[in-house]
Amino acid sequence: MGQSAQLTHTPGTPGTADAADAIGAVGAVVARMRALDASLPERDGVAVFNRVYLAVTEAVERRLCEGRFPDARAAAALDVRFAERYLAAVDDAARGRRPPACWRPLLQLRRHPGVRPLQFALAGVNAHIGHDLALAVVDACRALECEPADLEDEFDTVGDLLASLEERVREDLMPGPDLLQIADPLTHLLGAWSLERAREASWSAARALWALRRVPGLAEEFTERLDAAVGFAGRMLLTPLPH
Repeated sequence: MGQSAQLTHTPGTPGTADAADAIGAVGAVVARMRALDASLPERDGVAVFNRVYLAVTEAVERRLCEGRFPDARAAAALDVRFAERYLAAVDDAARGRRPPACWRPLLQLRRHPGVRPLQFALAGVNAHIGHDLALAVVDACRALECEPADLEDEFDTVGDLLASLEERVREDLMPGPDLLQIADPLTHLLGAWSLERAREASWSAARALWALRRVPGLAEEFTERLDAAVGFAGRMLLTPLPH
């Protein structure tokens, strides 16, 4: 993994140098995602998720360049640490290390012929929001020396962009209406998972982890349970289906 951006949180309007640092940090993440996209076969499950996540991260970069974040440093700190958790999991798998449980289903089943592209994308979104987002909030709070409440606006903005990710997933990967009938098992899977509920649960988990930061043993246990639960949901989302 590359070095995390060194960003600190200071109230008030960020200056030009701060905005440039924020844009550079997010740009470095975008470059790594583009390199990953170029290295993977198109139908690889990680590649499917990476393409839609790359589009959202590029949108964050554009918003930063346009000055649309009130606190560019805070937005970049959260976005970068969020993305780094996904990229670290992919790196772990590539190097033969054990990735977090939430990412194992996608990384293990990424080439399964019975899993549809939409399932790969949703499994990635599930792992990233259900597990990584909560930990990224805590990572960013430590780096910025602030409380989770201070990042709530940035969390909501990232959440709105992730909602656009889900819309993109459905638009690009959803089978046509002639293929997706009410009895199709994929219809059931889509109805069983909600991005909005995952976002709400992630914010609650972030606040709980922050409250537990002075009780490391309990915080570690909470994180392990969260990781396992999200991994279980991911395994269900990747149930091989008949075409």
